Amino acid sequence: MASLQKESTGKFHIVIFHDGKRHKRSLGTKKRSHALARKEEIEEVLDLVKRGRLTVPAGVTVVDFAMADGKIEPQAPVPETQVYAPAPIISQPTVQPVAQKPFTLQELMTEYFDSIPDGSLEQNTLDTMHTHEDHLLRLLPPNLDLNTLTGKHLQGYINKRAKEPTQRIVDKSVPKRKQVRVRVSATTIRKEIVTLGSAWRWADSMEMLSRKFPNRGLRWPKTDEKPPFQTWDEIERQIEQDELLSSEAELLWDCLYLRYTEVEQLLKYVKEHARYPYFYPLFSMAAYTGARRSELVRSRKSDFDFASGTITIRERKRVKGKRSTRRVPICEKLLPVLEMWFADHPGTPFTFASPDRTGNVRQVTLCQDETQFTNTLQNGRWAPIKGWHCLRHSFISNLASAGVDQRIIDDFVGHTTEEMRQRYRHLLPDVKQAALNTVFGANA
Repeated sequence: MASLQKESTGKFHIVIFHDGKRHKRSLGTKKRSHALARKEEIEEVLDLVKRGRLTVPAGVTVVDFAMADGKIEPQAPVPETQVYAPAPIISQPTVQPVAQKPFTLQELMTEYFDSIPDGSLEQNTLDTMHTHEDHLLRLLPPNLDLNTLTGKHLQGYINKRAKEPTQRIVDKSVPKRKQVRVRVSATTIRKEIVTLGSAWRWADSMEMLSRKFPNRGLRWPKTDEKPPFQTWDEIERQIEQDELLSSEAELLWDCLYLRYTEVEQLLKYVKEHARYPYFYPLFSMAAYTGARRSELVRSRKSDFDFASGTITIRERKRVKGKRSTRRVPICEKLLPVLEMWFADHPGTPFTFASPDRTGNVRQVTLCQDETQFTNTLQNGRWAPIKGWHCLRHSFISNLASAGVDQRIIDDFVGHTTEEMRQRYRHLLPDVKQAALNTVFGANA
C-alpha cells in the first residue's frame, strides 16, 4: 500500500508499507498531479513484483526497485579466483539498530484523509472532519509520535477545548464590548476525539500502529440535556415566561417543528420571496417528502416517475458503505410545483440547477442551498428556523399526529432504528391532549 504525504516544504513524499515496515521517499515535486502520477507508476511496479512478473535484483530492496520504475539492472557476478590461503579474519564493527522514524499526528491525519475514496462520505461530513483535524493539530503537537500518545495528552486536549469560546454569543442584547461567547460543548469535543479515534483504528488496520487508541477513562465537561422538540407556540411562550438569553432561545429554536398549517404558510412565503427559480420547488420537495438536504441536492430528473407518481430518493446514510434508494409518493400539493419546474427546467441532468456568474448552468451545491435558505428567511417572520432539518422533523411529526402507520413513515424517510424514530417523531401537543382526554377527560 502506498499513500502521499505533503511536507511543510510543499514537496510530496510517498509512504510505502512493505513486509510490515514503513518506507518514506521524496517524490521531488510540489504538484499534486505529478505526485499522483508517480504514485501510480510506483504502485504498478509493486504490483508486478507481487505477482511475480518482475524480479528484484539481488542486493536491491523492493522499495528502491519500485522507486527506479523497475529499471535497476542486476550486478555482474564477481569471477571466482583461486585462493591458496584463508583470508585473514577481520572483526566487523557492531551495527547499531536504526531507530524507527516516528509516526506523527500530522502524518496520520494526512494519510487517513488520503485513504478515503471519493464519494464515500457526504461532503459536509468530510468538511466537519477536516474542521476536527484543524483543532487536533492546533492543540496537540503535530509532530507528536503517536507511539508515545497517552490518555494524558487526550485529557489535556479536552480541557483546553472546553475553555475555548465558540462563535455563539451568550446574550446578544448586551453591548458588544460586554458580549460573552458560549464555550465549546462536550458533544463537539467528543466528536473531535471520535474523528481521531477513527483515523487511529484505520492506521491500526493498515499496520501503521500496533496499539489501541488510549481513550479509556477520559473525563468530559458536563452537558445539558437538549430541550424536547416543541411547536412554535410552545417555544415562544417559554422564551417569554423564562426571559431566556439569546443563546438559550437559539437552543429552543433548534428543536422547532411546524404544524401542517404553518408549513403551508412558510411555503407561501418562500414562493413570494425566493430569489432563484429553483428554490421554491426544492423547498417544497423538502416539505412534502422529508428528504434530507444532501438528498435534495443529489436528486436527478430521472428520479421522477410522474406516471406512477413516485420520486426515487438517492441515499447514503441508511445502508453503510452502499448507495441505496427509497421511493416516496408525489403528494397532490407537490405535483403541480414539480410539473411547473420541469416545464421550464434549465436542462441539466440534475433536478435543481441554476446559472452561475458566468452564465453556465450548474447543479446547486450544498453551500448554495444553505445560503439561499438563510437569505430567504432571515428578514421575515420565519427567521428563527435554523435549517432544513426543521422540515424533515415537521414532515414526520405531522404524519405521526395524523395517525399514519409508523412503518409507512419509516419507508418514506428511511428510518431503520428505534433511536431514529424517537429522535424525529413528535406528536403535536393537541393530539396528545386529545388522547389523554379520551380516558381522563370530563366527558370520558
